[in-house]
Amino acid sequence: MKNTIEKALEKQREQKQAKKLKQDKVEAASKGDNEVDSTIATGTENNAEQAVETAPTVDTTNNGRHEAKPFHIDLERLAANGHISLAGDRKQINEEYREIKRKLLANALGPLSKTLKNPNIIMVTSSRPSEGKTFTATNLALSIASEQDKTVLLVDADVLKPNVLRTFGLKPRKGLMEYLTGDVEDISDVLYHTNVDKLKIIPAGRSHHLSTEMLASHKMHETVDEFANRYPDRIVIFDTPPLIGINESAILANFAGQAVVVVEEGKAKMSDIKLAVERLNPEMAIGFVVNKSVHTDTDHSGYYGYYYAERSD
Repeated sequence: MKNTIEKALEKQREQKQAKKLKQDKVEAASKGDNEVDSTIATGTENNAEQAVETAPTVDTTNNGRHEAKPFHIDLERLAANGHISLAGDRKQINEEYREIKRKLLANALGPLSKTLKNPNIIMVTSSRPSEGKTFTATNLALSIASEQDKTVLLVDADVLKPNVLRTFGLKPRKGLMEYLTGDVEDISDVLYHTNVDKLKIIPAGRSHHLSTEMLASHKMHETVDEFANRYPDRIVIFDTPPLIGINESAILANFAGQAVVVVEEGKAKMSDIKLAVERLNPEMAIGFVVNKSVHTDTDHSGYYGYYYAERSD
């Protein structure tokens, strides 16, 4: 009996010693963290600015999950460069994009939406490069984000020549291609909030030699279905590559319920426009934005106009 009791006491002492050793390690680790925090806090102001510049693109939330670091868009710079203004200015371009978005929103949420597949998904494209599709896509996104009861997700799906972040004056980050290739686990990892409350952005990410196959994948189909059905008040705008000569655009056309074809006045050829429309899904609602259109005002001064017209069969 004595031997048994001694063994039990010895085991109890060993457990106490192990517990104390574990506590000592925790206290030592905590002390080390405090020293690191103190070192960071006493750094120079320049070093602090550099840390922000080179910080990871994710912040840890209270729940332990990681959320992408928001984008900050310089809205004044955009307005000065010809974009719409969100500061309440009554600019001509603001009024023109209000008229354009009204027709798109009516298609997305009105009676016609019942006849379209994914009516809240809008692809913005052109027949050839440099006709202003990204300019149009970003302005539409900003204009819809100013609605009281709508949110907008802008996806840069021009994975060959992405331009959304550059247009907004933002630095590259991981995006759609990293999600499709599995480099990031969840689409929320590349869905970035912005300082425009109702606007979120998914960048294109890095280029990939299998981009056509990635966009045609089952994973992309599931992602688009979630975009279309998860939030009834969300409009999703895809900035896609030009339609002629690029396979990715034809694939993306199968996902969207609406297409906006941007046409540069004085440059786009009618044959190109017809060919571009032929590459779209015939069941889509298709409209045209005439970009860089110079008109004469009552004082005989010229200005650029942006006009939307739907296809007539």
